[in-house]
Amino acid sequence: MKLLLIGYGKMGRAIEAQAIARGHQIAGIVDPTRPDVRISDFTAATVDAAIEFTHPDAAFQNVVACLEQGIPVVCGSTGWLHHFPEAQALSQQTSTPLFYASNYSVGVNLFFHFNEYIAAKMHQFGGYDVQVREIHHTQKVDQPSGTALTAAEGILRHFPTKTTWRNEATEAPNELAILSEREGAVVGTHIVTYTSPADTIELKHEAHTREGFVQGALLAAEWLPGRQGVFGMKDLLGL
Repeated sequence: MKLLLIGYGKMGRAIEAQAIARGHQIAGIVDPTRPDVRISDFTAATVDAAIEFTHPDAAFQNVVACLEQGIPVVCGSTGWLHHFPEAQALSQQTSTPLFYASNYSVGVNLFFHFNEYIAAKMHQFGGYDVQVREIHHTQKVDQPSGTALTAAEGILRHFPTKTTWRNEATEAPNELAILSEREGAVVGTHIVTYTSPADTIELKHEAHTREGFVQGALLAAEWLPGRQGVFGMKDLLGL
């Protein structure tokens, strides 16, 4: 495949290395460090798919630019989902597929799957409170992380006594606390904790490297061309 990389930070470089190792070609790299290269320089005739990992402030416009050019786009940037309905509408309007995930790790998406199952069971039996904790490296801009938000949304769907979330500790019984910590070079750790007077139950995912994210993003880019609509990891993994 011919891939367009949008963003050339740690993830962009890791995706480039893995893509080449898998036999793909990098058709271009769009990044502020390369001001002469723009998304508008590429079309569906020259690029099979774009993979976007940038900044929350830039992600939506990058997605829009790809869709307007007819380029299938895999987006891994978080912090822009207030614009997601617009991106969905543009995907439909242009008949260009969009793939979004807050986290591309296969392990994390199994974590999401188990998280929803556990939330439903814990609510069914009662007596437990729940919170989400996420830990990332100090360079991560957005908080809570997109992965923590996805986990929180899964809990809210199946634990009806929690009706909203708050990005700090809270004693309000209807609020789900998401605790965000930034330290060192932590790749990403997410922990869902249920507590009762009798015991504590935790579901935890700890990433050791970025390889899981990279592999998932490339799987999505290989899977997406030729499809129409908006997709996520549940579609890719059949969950």
